[in-house]
Amino acid sequence: MPSASVPRPRTPVPSGLRRDRDFRRLWAGQTASQFGEHVGLLVLPLVAVLALGADPRQLGVLRAVGQAPALLLSLPAGAWVDRWRTRTVMMLADLGRALVLGGTAALGLLGLLALPALLVASFTVGVLSVFFDVAYQASLVRLVRRDQLVAGNSALEGSRSVAQIGGPALGGVLVSALSAPAAVASGAVFFAGSFLTLRRIRRDERVPEASPRVLRQIREGVRFVAGDSALRAIGLASAAYQFFLAATMTLYLLFLTGRLGLSGTAVGLALAATGPGALLGSLLAARLPGRFGHGVVLVAAAGLGDGVMLCVPALHGPPAVVLPALVAVNLVFGTFGQLVNVTVMAVRQALTPDEMQGRAAATISFAGMGLAPLGSLLGGFLAQEWGSRTGLLVTASGLLLSPAVLALSPLARLGRTLPDPSASKERRLPALPAERNSTVTELRG
Repeated sequence: MPSASVPRPRTPVPSGLRRDRDFRRLWAGQTASQFGEHVGLLVLPLVAVLALGADPRQLGVLRAVGQAPALLLSLPAGAWVDRWRTRTVMMLADLGRALVLGGTAALGLLGLLALPALLVASFTVGVLSVFFDVAYQASLVRLVRRDQLVAGNSALEGSRSVAQIGGPALGGVLVSALSAPAAVASGAVFFAGSFLTLRRIRRDERVPEASPRVLRQIREGVRFVAGDSALRAIGLASAAYQFFLAATMTLYLLFLTGRLGLSGTAVGLALAATGPGALLGSLLAARLPGRFGHGVVLVAAAGLGDGVMLCVPALHGPPAVVLPALVAVNLVFGTFGQLVNVTVMAVRQALTPDEMQGRAAATISFAGMGLAPLGSLLGGFLAQEWGSRTGLLVTASGLLLSPAVLALSPLARLGRTLPDPSASKERRLPALPAERNSTVTELRG
C-alpha cells in the first residue's frame, strides 16, 4: 500500500455537478433501474413461492439460475465494458430487462406462467444485470471530473438507498394486493423508464484504448486485482460474503413466509428497512473513516452488520411481534452493510486506473457474485434437510467469515486517509509474459 495519502473530500455536491444535465440524466436513469432491480429481486422469488407453490429446492434453483450469469459472464463483461460506451451498455441492458419482465407478466395474464418460464426470465435478467452493473460502476468515472467523483458517488448511492426502501415494499404490496403479473410488470416499467432517460445523455464518452483480445484484457484485470494485496482481500471477503448471503436469503424467504407466516407485504416491509439503514450508512461513510480510520470502520461495520443476522433464526411468535424485530435487524444490516460498501468502493476506485475500472470491478464481482449460485443451492438444500431455522443459523454464522478476512488483511491497517493515487505511479499492472507484448498501465489520480 502506498504510504502517501490525501484527505477524502467532504464537500457537498458541487453546483457544477447539480447543473450538469447529463449527470442528472444518469442519476435519474440509475434510480429507475435500481427500483426495477429491487422490485424484481423480491417479486420473482415471491411469485415462485406464493403463486406457483415452489418448494425449498425449487426456490434455491430459481435463485441460483438468476445468479449464475455473475459466475459465467462477469470477467468477459468487464473486458467488453472497458472497450464500449457505458451509456450504450446500460441502455441495452435495461431495454432487455424491460422486455423480459414484460413478456413474463403477459404470460401471467394469460395464465401460462409456470416455473420453467420464471427460470428463463430469471436467467436472462441476470445476464443483462451483469452488464448493467459493470457498466454502471465505470460510467461515473468517464462522465465527470475526478474531483466530482465523491459527490457523484454519494448522490448515486443515495438513490440506491431510496430504491432499497421503496422497491421491496412496492413488490411485496403488488404481489399481495394485486397479482403476480402486476408485480412483475412494475419492474418492466422501471427498466423502460431508465432506458428512456439514459438515452438522453448527450456527452461524448471517452472510451479508453483497449487490447483487441478479450482474453488478454481479462488476464490483465485478474492479474491487477490478484497482484494487489488490498484488492485481493476485497475479492476474498466479497466471495465469502456473497456465498453465505445467497444461502441466507434463500432460507430467509422460506423462514419468513413458512415458519413465521408473514405475508408478501410484511416481507416487503421487513426487507425495505435496509433502505433507511443504507441511507444512514452512506451518511456515516462520509464521516467515520476520516475520524476512526478506514480499516477500523471496515472491520467493525462488517462484523456488526453481518453478526446481526444471527438474531433472525431466534425469532418466534405471531407476525405482530416478529415484524418490528425484523425491521430492526434489517435496519442495522443495511446501515453497516452500506458503510462497508461505500468505504470499499472508495478504496477500490483510488487503487484502480481509469482504463482498468470495468475489469477490476468485474473481477471482484466475479469473485463474489460468482459463488452466489452455489450459496443459493446450499440454502435450498439446508432448508430441505435441516429446516429453515437451523439452516438459517448455519448460514448467518458463515457471514462472519467476511469480516474475519478483512481483519486479517492490509485493509484493516488503513488509516484515516485514502492512498494518494498521484503518489502511486510506481504501481503497475502485473506483467504478462513478454511474448504477449503486454502494455504497462500507471495508476492515475
